[in-house]
Amino acid sequence: MKKNWKGLMLSTMLAGVLLTGCSSNAPASDAGKGKDLIGVAIYKFDDTFMSGVRSAISKAAEGKAELEIVDSQNSQPTQNDKVDLFINKKAKALAINPVDRNAAGVIIEKAKKANIPVVFLNREPLAEDMAKWDKVYYVGAKAEQSGIMEGQLVVDYFKAHPTKDGVIHYAMLKGEPGHQDAEMRTKFSIQTIEEAGFKVEKVAEDTAMWDRVKGQEKMAAFLAANGDKIDVVLANNDDMALGAIEALKARGYFKDGKYMPVVGVDATAPALQALAEGTLYGTVLNDAGNQGKATFNLANILAQGLVPSKDNTGYDITDGKYVWIDYKKITKENIKDAQ
Repeated sequence: MKKNWKGLMLSTMLAGVLLTGCSSNAPASDAGKGKDLIGVAIYKFDDTFMSGVRSAISKAAEGKAELEIVDSQNSQPTQNDKVDLFINKKAKALAINPVDRNAAGVIIEKAKKANIPVVFLNREPLAEDMAKWDKVYYVGAKAEQSGIMEGQLVVDYFKAHPTKDGVIHYAMLKGEPGHQDAEMRTKFSIQTIEEAGFKVEKVAEDTAMWDRVKGQEKMAAFLAANGDKIDVVLANNDDMALGAIEALKARGYFKDGKYMPVVGVDATAPALQALAEGTLYGTVLNDAGNQGKATFNLANILAQGLVPSKDNTGYDITDGKYVWIDYKKITKENIKDAQ
């Protein structure tokens, strides 16, 4: 009986260990348990680029802090609730990828009242909101730079492959309406092409909300309405560019010499694969690794009650509040620079 009892107890203990190890509610960084809690809210987990940023934040936090990363499910009210939860858990710092940049002011007010520093990432709050408190920071990239580089990619292509009438007829797939990256990438990509001396004509433009499936649907509609009038596709991100490529494939492109250049932004893994295959002409590296690392380093320093600087974060801080991560043009020729 004693042997059987001991065996039963051992089995129970082993089962408990296995169940604990399989828990889906574990913090994103178990190695940091017992250290300062940093609460991270991403606008939605299934965004390809933000998945890369999220992974970089987790990697940077290993052994340094207790990290809890939550999915805001593309809902600002949900994100506000997550912020309240972090405040109740007495987090030492917050890292927020806002669903709506215009709602940043509400989050800042919550954080200020609880005296919890906050680092916004990827979606830049309005300048007046950033000025509301001295413990508010931003990590991201200058959207106009990505637009300029996207335009330069198009210029490079058409210098080597002029159109018959000397005009570049383009289709534009835009991200979320009102999002600063969508507006700046759209504006500066076309402005850069024009400044290089090319005439341009917009054949089609619509929002595909950063989404690959929507990008495919919109591009299919563009092709159905405009046939072969389109010379190039500019997409505000790679997911939409990849969707456009799928629509083009369905119309016979990328085989038997039928080709249309497509450019995007982010240099995600699927986009780099398309570059290698020759379907995506070019993209612009949006450095998820450094955005994630800078976000954590900044939040971690703030969690310790210190003043962030290049010495303790590893990144330049502009105007005492901003960390800017540069973009880089990527084509098949320099694809290794993005890997």
